[in-house]
Amino acid sequence: MNEATVIEESSRVSIRPDGDVVAASVPALRSTMRDAVAKGARELIVDLANVQMVDSMGIGLLISAHNSLHKQGGRLQVIHASREILDLFRTMRIHQHFSVSGD
Repeated sequence: MNEATVIEESSRVSIRPDGDVVAASVPALRSTMRDAVAKGARELIVDLANVQMVDSMGIGLLISAHNSLHKQGGRLQVIHASREILDLFRTMRIHQHFSVSGD
């Protein structure tokens, strides 16, 4: 199970997973994200600088986080995605739902 670095700044929280966002790491990451939102985060930034791969479970997690935040007037942003992850997100049109940027 991977850990994540969490930086809280008022209603903005940055989460940097320390490894791939895949089925094995999703439960811990989901818990971290839920805790941040429960504490009042309205802007959640997921920093993929240390991530090489995002699988279907990871994509589901990001979409779920986006939906939860959107209902509360918040927003999700994904930063530092690799070229491969950016291509995947564009192919799936995920970038139309929330902000996704590369290195």
